[in-house]
Amino acid sequence: MRLDKLLADAGCGSRSEVKNYIRKGLVKVNDTVLKSPESQVTEDDHILYNGTTVIYERFVYYMLNKPAGVITATKDRAERTVLDLLTGENLKDVAPVGRLDKDTEGLLLLTNDGALAHRLLSPSHHVAKKYLVYLEHPVSGEEADRIKNGLPIGAGEVSGSAQFAQADDSDPCHVYLTITEGKFHEVKRIFEAVQNHVLFLKRISMGSLLLDEKLPTGAYRRLTAEEIKALQESSYASK
Repeated sequence: MRLDKLLADAGCGSRSEVKNYIRKGLVKVNDTVLKSPESQVTEDDHILYNGTTVIYERFVYYMLNKPAGVITATKDRAERTVLDLLTGENLKDVAPVGRLDKDTEGLLLLTNDGALAHRLLSPSHHVAKKYLVYLEHPVSGEEADRIKNGLPIGAGEVSGSAQFAQADDSDPCHVYLTITEGKFHEVKRIFEAVQNHVLFLKRISMGSLLLDEKLPTGAYRRLTAEEIKALQESSYASK
């Protein structure tokens, strides 16, 4: 990789800025000052910028506990986006994996690993997404069976088979729904198809990745190495 690209990707500045840094002799690679932005380097080289070690990560992975009122987008002129919540991070090429509606809370993965994102979102990989749902009224046994088997949800679409379970034995309006597709507004449309209304919706898992219960709403953290490995494996195994 070119030295200027690595420094820019590592968050040291824009491409033009890091070129100036390099030409001024502010960058050392393996204890040697390099003044050519085109110099080729690898992730294993020891790189210093102005005396500070540069840490380069090819891929980054963040878990966000998305709050309601924030849109799932990388930028927007009028609305606050999920990327706005990741303050102080190098977010070059980072994007949310899938989307949660503005009024939906819970687990959102953000990464620049496009291959993983594709596998997690592809219907052919059948990656499970589990939601906690608060409903306007209870679901009958017959309605639950229809949801589990898939049912028409409008616009000529049929929902995929789903897993349906009670989330709270003391309140039949609190349920879990697990789907493996991701049609537009699918969870809400599934319950609308049985004349019900979603009052609150929160995603709690995606594949092997579980929402950290200690993560406050609106907060984020990096995925652990174990979580990344499990997510990679589950995204292949689900196909």
